[in-house]
Amino acid sequence: MTTHPSIAEKGAGPLLRAWREQRRISQLELALRADSSARHISFVETGRSRPSEEMVLRLAEHLDVPVRERNALLLAAGYAPRYPETPLDDPALGALREGIERLIGGYEPYPALVVDALYNVVAANRGVMTLVDGVGEALLEPPLNAMRLALHPQGLAPRIRNLRAWRGHLLEQMERQIALHRSEPLRALYEEVAAYPVPDADPADEPSEPVPYFALPLRIEHGGRTLSFVSSISTFNTPMDVTVAELAIETLLPADPATAKYLQASLP
Repeated sequence: MTTHPSIAEKGAGPLLRAWREQRRISQLELALRADSSARHISFVETGRSRPSEEMVLRLAEHLDVPVRERNALLLAAGYAPRYPETPLDDPALGALREGIERLIGGYEPYPALVVDALYNVVAANRGVMTLVDGVGEALLEPPLNAMRLALHPQGLAPRIRNLRAWRGHLLEQMERQIALHRSEPLRALYEEVAAYPVPDADPADEPSEPVPYFALPLRIEHGGRTLSFVSSISTFNTPMDVTVAELAIETLLPADPATAKYLQASLP
């Protein structure tokens, strides 16, 4: 999120109040969580009291403020940013990159990828690249974006057999991230992909027999057959770097034995 200069110039108070209201937490509840008083929280929010650096970080933690926005709060309060934003190709993150590559490579033949806060793909294994075979070349140009890839008419959308349900799942996921991060670039991406045309549902795309899926599946056509996956997303625990905080690892687990067997045979 880009902080508006007029808000930043007023200090951290308005930003903290906005995060508290968005989280639907009262001043008293926040004070109890942060071992403070409702009076002090009120003074901080109105600018009558300047919070210490420790208090800014404590309030941000209890408000579940994303790491990037914690830096914005510190700057608005007159303090230096606490969390670096290290480029992923920086030597300092070499161990992280190696670990990610080993993780998603070890997940093969099943698809796995890593995305940043805007769903740009920063790493993907061979399972993913197999699924995107045949996608429009423009969508495969860097930076590859997972949401455009899934929902664009020249992307995977025509091959997703339960597109309406899967599209709804992806848009809800983006809405949750927008509420959490208040990111204008993410909102712009959401508005773009939400505007992509959605074809009418084809009854032939529904399974001929009910399948007891344990989560909403991604049902996608590949090689003349329909593969079924369920998605799992992981993030890093207590990250201390903005870049690391915004990475998410998505793995696609076969939702039925036929999908698992096909992938194991096609990608040894």
